Amino acid sequence: MATRFMTRRRRAGIVLAAAAALVAACSSNTAGSGGNATGGTSGTGTTSKMKVAFVYVGPVGDAGWTKKHDDGRKELEAAMGDKVQTTFLESVPEGAESEATFERLAREGNKIIFATSFGYMDQMLAVAAKYPDVVFMHATGYKTAANMGTYFGAAEEARYLTGMAASSMTKSNKLGYVAAFPIPEVIRGINAFTLGAQKVNPNVTVDVVWTSTWFNPTTEKEAAQSLLNKGIDVIGQHQDTPGPGEAAEAAEAKWVGYNDDMSRFAAKAWLTAPVWDWGPFYIKTAKDVMAGTWKSEQYYGTMADGLVKLAPVADSVPADIRAAIEDTQKKIISGEFAPFTGPISKQDGSSAYAAGAKATLAELLKMDYFVKGVNGSATGKG
Repeated sequence: MATRFMTRRRRAGIVLAAAAALVAACSSNTAGSGGNATGGTSGTGTTSKMKVAFVYVGPVGDAGWTKKHDDGRKELEAAMGDKVQTTFLESVPEGAESEATFERLAREGNKIIFATSFGYMDQMLAVAAKYPDVVFMHATGYKTAANMGTYFGAAEEARYLTGMAASSMTKSNKLGYVAAFPIPEVIRGINAFTLGAQKVNPNVTVDVVWTSTWFNPTTEKEAAQSLLNKGIDVIGQHQDTPGPGEAAEAAEAKWVGYNDDMSRFAAKAWLTAPVWDWGPFYIKTAKDVMAGTWKSEQYYGTMADGLVKLAPVADSVPADIRAAIEDTQKKIISGEFAPFTGPISKQDGSSAYAAGAKATLAELLKMDYFVKGVNGSATGKG
């Protein structure tokens, strides 16, 4: 059974921290959940077990991003048994406090440290340089070292499919999107959602509102309400709470979630969501480290390898659209189709991709513009 422990309290509520500069011209703002950073360990602590630590930006009870990573940690324990001892720390703020956390975990003998938020990037890189015998893995970032890799996945594949579902349910032709921070992963998710929606209905537009939060149920619910007040009748999101869905259900609107199947929070509003399955990646990484075969890489999982999935599509979505979503998903998995395949125009009308051209992974990872049909600023301003 896991035992609990705490790190120093930084401050109550949501703690915002400046993150590293993004690739290309995209500005970067990130946030971590504040309050007491708590955690747990599993196992009896015998020296024969490989110690593996997880650092979470939010609480394991967030019902979204952090919950899914912790589900993966539990899958690792179940698969590896008494070969591993895991530790987790939750609600660790990004910035200076995270660097102290990584340093402590390395000193405590952890052989692998997983960090699960963009704003941990530079801090983890600095600590990795001091502990060359420890494997550091950073989710959502782009900086690497000989002993530090990155991992994330093509959520845009599932985002495209959720856009199809959302577009089929709007009566106003106006969709809304509650967005976290103007970083590439969020921007390409909004774009993919829009492209999928336009596949079903070319007249659909998507209004974006930025919250500068990953986990703040009140702020995210209020942001969704601001969109609903404009006559928008379907809400998407890129945060870790069901707040937007609760606002949508109260307004008798529809909702696309994120990270996990959150349908239990607003069943009448629920349509579907992109979901994550981190367990297989965590298991493979641990086995590779144990075998001495691990090498630094930038892993980008897909629907084909199972890291990214689509939550069940609600019965309220028309049958023909559900069938189209299933068919498109099969084409994505087979490689026959990719969401960012031209012709695609940018928000300003210029060409992003000519007919038949496909975005490269490098281009996806530095995406800093909105596609045509998105209303709002990709810089998070205005």
